[in-house]
Amino acid sequence: MENSKPKKLLPDNAYTKLAPGEEYKPIVPAGDSRPEITKFSIGLGLGMTVLFAAACIYMALRAGNAIEAAIPIAIMAIFFGKFKNSTILENVMVQSVGQAAGVVAAGAAFIIPALYINSVNPQTGEKLFTIHWWQIFLATFVGGALGTVLIIPLRKYFVKELHGELPFPEATAINEILVSGESASKSTGKVLLASFSLGAIYDFLAEAVSLWNPAITMKAILGGFGEKLAAMRLELSMNGLAALFGLGYIIGLKYAAIIAAGSILAYLVMVPLVYLFGSHIPAFTYAGATYDIAAMSAGQIFGAFVKPIGIGAIATSGVIGIIRMGKIVISSVSLGFKGLKGGKSDEAAIPRTERDLHPRTVLLMQLGAAVLMAVLFFGIAFTTIDSATGATYTFGASLLFAIIGAGVGFMLSFLFTPVAAQAIAIVGSNPVSGMTLITVVLTILALVAAGASGAGGMVIALIAGCAVCTALSTSGALVTDFKIGYWIGSTPKNQEKWKFLGIAVAALVVSFVIPIMDSGYHFVVESAGQWVSNSAVLPAPQANMIAAVSQGLLSDPANQPWLLYGLGCIVAIVLYMAGVPMLAFALGMYLPISINIPVLVGAFVAYLVGKSGKTEEIKKARSEQGVLIASGLMAGAAIFGIVGAVLRQPALGAPIRFISVGQKYALKTDASGEAFMEALPAAEWFEGAPGQWLSLVMFILLALACAGLAAWGAKKNLEESK
Repeated sequence: MENSKPKKLLPDNAYTKLAPGEEYKPIVPAGDSRPEITKFSIGLGLGMTVLFAAACIYMALRAGNAIEAAIPIAIMAIFFGKFKNSTILENVMVQSVGQAAGVVAAGAAFIIPALYINSVNPQTGEKLFTIHWWQIFLATFVGGALGTVLIIPLRKYFVKELHGELPFPEATAINEILVSGESASKSTGKVLLASFSLGAIYDFLAEAVSLWNPAITMKAILGGFGEKLAAMRLELSMNGLAALFGLGYIIGLKYAAIIAAGSILAYLVMVPLVYLFGSHIPAFTYAGATYDIAAMSAGQIFGAFVKPIGIGAIATSGVIGIIRMGKIVISSVSLGFKGLKGGKSDEAAIPRTERDLHPRTVLLMQLGAAVLMAVLFFGIAFTTIDSATGATYTFGASLLFAIIGAGVGFMLSFLFTPVAAQAIAIVGSNPVSGMTLITVVLTILALVAAGASGAGGMVIALIAGCAVCTALSTSGALVTDFKIGYWIGSTPKNQEKWKFLGIAVAALVVSFVIPIMDSGYHFVVESAGQWVSNSAVLPAPQANMIAAVSQGLLSDPANQPWLLYGLGCIVAIVLYMAGVPMLAFALGMYLPISINIPVLVGAFVAYLVGKSGKTEEIKKARSEQGVLIASGLMAGAAIFGIVGAVLRQPALGAPIRFISVGQKYALKTDASGEAFMEALPAAEWFEGAPGQWLSLVMFILLALACAGLAAWGAKKNLEESK
């Protein structure tokens, strides 16, 4: 056994194509048996999974954008590893286990909110069916497990046979962090913990304690002039929260600006235009609803006429993303079948760095995942009660729908898994939204052809979509793990085995956080006599797109705004022709501008911080603090945002009513005796200009604090590197 520290630099051929007969030798050779699976690596990995699963799902629901957990987890693995002198293989395992947080959260955030949205009758607010935590857990766990066992047979092809031919952008970034240890200075963890505390305290005081009003509006800030603009339905607002500021800080100015551009078009161009021309016509009926534009607010106009265009653009962007990767899709289909072939069975003869789970075990697990998926769908179909009709499916019908759902879900996961992996390896992005949309549509069409309808069919189709979405997210992430392990010298079998535990823990966290978020903030709220998606608080854009498509196909195709969806399709095509990132712009058109403005501010502050400093070395060091600061802000805000949701739970007596200053709440009971929390009129100072001006000042102080933290962290890093 080698006890010496691994070399700090990778071999020269780590990122280049190998010459004939040339072999890549990892940092930790196959004969080196230094610790890899330890209490530290698994314990810290699971701890990071819990923390970032909660943070990732919270951010995906609140901001409409998921966050990448792998890089901050890798940084924290190195930081905490310094206290016990951990090996590089332990750090790889921490990152590998913890990375399950992001992929499971992404799979759930894309689909599960659609279940909550479609579970409510938009006209009456009646609950059509109930979503259970175990459905969320099994859908995400089965999907994650399926994505794992489907990509394992392709590991050698992607990471070894194509060595140097695929760029692996995300894997390269994580690998450099783990190998070089540049982010492992003593100040690294302090910056992350400080930003975590800053984000937690800031958002808790703003949202739970209500010391200031984070909902900043131009109407209140500009006084009379703002009132005149609002009368023309020209409204600009900003939700001044640390979580959104942090999101912008990490995604960069270009991407944030494109998203904001979509919002500006939607809110400052399309909404005023609809009001300008529509306010002169009488009330009319469209897509099953009656509208009087002259009496509608800017938010109502956006929700009725502009938001569906954004949904159409999002859906089309996903499909175009699949078409653009046509070569990858075609070549990947053959890879799926290639992966079914067995490999060596004598594990002792295989070097440690090339050992996978036994092919027979992998095949049995694939079949087991398919069977478990069918059992899940059968249980859903057989037990789901359509509240509108009181009907359930028979045993035979439930079995048929389960087989169809599992068959479609497994086959599409099988076909799309190598697509997701290859896309991640080539361009660093996973076209999961388009593939998930295709899955939901095909599943619904197959179920409808078999006679499914109503609540049971809806739940099966969306749970199938969730399973496939999680499978695709997992396969793309796992191929990144495999490549990192290949470069450094990890044991693939260990990465594969412990990934299942990480997925299970992440699925459990997500299955509890989402219901808490719904109970505390609500995915569906009442607005002008209609029950609509609560896009101002829980936008979840991809899920809303899936909800609209599934609702239109399965239950109410006639009363859907198909024309507006079609206009969104045209917008996406025009964006593609113009070379503008479609999905980013489409998200801007869908998401409330109050979310996208603080994201843009955060990105702009990060840009300024990266340009500050007397030397290029200082500028680079300050810029490199961005991942730490943004991750800390979002994680802290997310965890305490979930705490805020818990404080809103009627079952706990809604304790938020005892700590909130500006916003007041009351605990009441309905006719059935069930407790619910009702928001009372806010304090006048909180709702008006004083509360919003105070919020603006606090938001500026937040930006200055982050800039100061970046300067301090950069200074410490430079001092410690000398």
